[in-house]
Amino acid sequence: MIKLTTAGESHGKALVGIIEGLPSNLPVDIDEINKYLALRQSGYGRGGRQKIERDRVEILSGVRNKLTLASPLAFCVVNNDYANWQPYMAPEGADVSQKTLTRVRPGHADLSGMIKYDQTDARNILERASARETAVRVAGGTVARQYLRALGVEVSGYVKSLCGVVDGGVYAFEQLESAKEQPLFMLDDKVQNKAMELIDKLKAEGDTAGGVVEIRVKGLKSGFGSCMTYAQKLDAILCGAVMSVQAIKGVEIGMGFAVADNAGSKVHDEILIKDGKYTRATNNAGGIEGGMSNGEEIVLRAAMKPIPTLMKGLKTVDTATGEAAIAASERSDVAAICACEIILESVVCTALADVVSNRLGGDNLKEVKERYALLP
Repeated sequence: MIKLTTAGESHGKALVGIIEGLPSNLPVDIDEINKYLALRQSGYGRGGRQKIERDRVEILSGVRNKLTLASPLAFCVVNNDYANWQPYMAPEGADVSQKTLTRVRPGHADLSGMIKYDQTDARNILERASARETAVRVAGGTVARQYLRALGVEVSGYVKSLCGVVDGGVYAFEQLESAKEQPLFMLDDKVQNKAMELIDKLKAEGDTAGGVVEIRVKGLKSGFGSCMTYAQKLDAILCGAVMSVQAIKGVEIGMGFAVADNAGSKVHDEILIKDGKYTRATNNAGGIEGGMSNGEEIVLRAAMKPIPTLMKGLKTVDTATGEAAIAASERSDVAAICACEIILESVVCTALADVVSNRLGGDNLKEVKERYALLP
């Protein structure tokens, strides 16, 4: 089992993570972790926080001379903005009367969290609910990516749409990484330019945008997941991981919701045999059948809702007075779809590494690779 646990607040001292269950002798590339942290902060439509933070990972334990020890790998990402927020956030003592938030934001965790955790200040909710938390999920997910890569499994993706501006293209896995060189991680220049113009318009109006991200997994052999126990179904695990990311409201695999609009003959992937190996004529199932990987590319798409912090504000209630108000405007992005793409790759890597580890076991990387090589 490979498990990632995270902690930390948006404006706290740092975001921290612990990964348990890694085998020994896995090479850890810190430069690659920092590369994905930088990609998470990139993208057209981002807000002012990205100008303050320059995220970099610091490994605290579990790695020696760039190799894992099989002990828990602890790491952190320091919040540079804590220097500005220390008077209001310090665990040693803070002026909590400052930076309070009671004009709760529709679409955010503010109000539900205040009620559940018996708080009068939404600051005590939003600091953890913030998508800033995903910085450590990207760092931890990149370590999981390196574990998967050691077995020949790669994860990538791109932005398929933004606020209704859709790229209808079909792309080979090898094309996907080039999207990260683009301002909106899109692969069609005309669509991307139209989407960027829309972001400019929304920014001028004080509004925000969501979109759809496609994540693909290449190189995973068949048989990961299970049809025997519902909790071990690979599609359930991956969809759960993707849905755990802030702002995700929908996930589909392969043909997804379109299966409901087509006859079975146009949905199910016919099975062929080629060079003594089973393959599929199509991949409408998105690489998963009966809760298990089938050896084809895994294809997931996720819908990100627009960011709930609008500069123009939405109608709400001030919980301090019980009166109608306009929702508070924390520093925010207009669009964070590129960040979302990187985060989703990372959580898929983490979830998949756990599934692979559960099947293969192995105390050291050599054992893991040998066991994977024996699979058909």
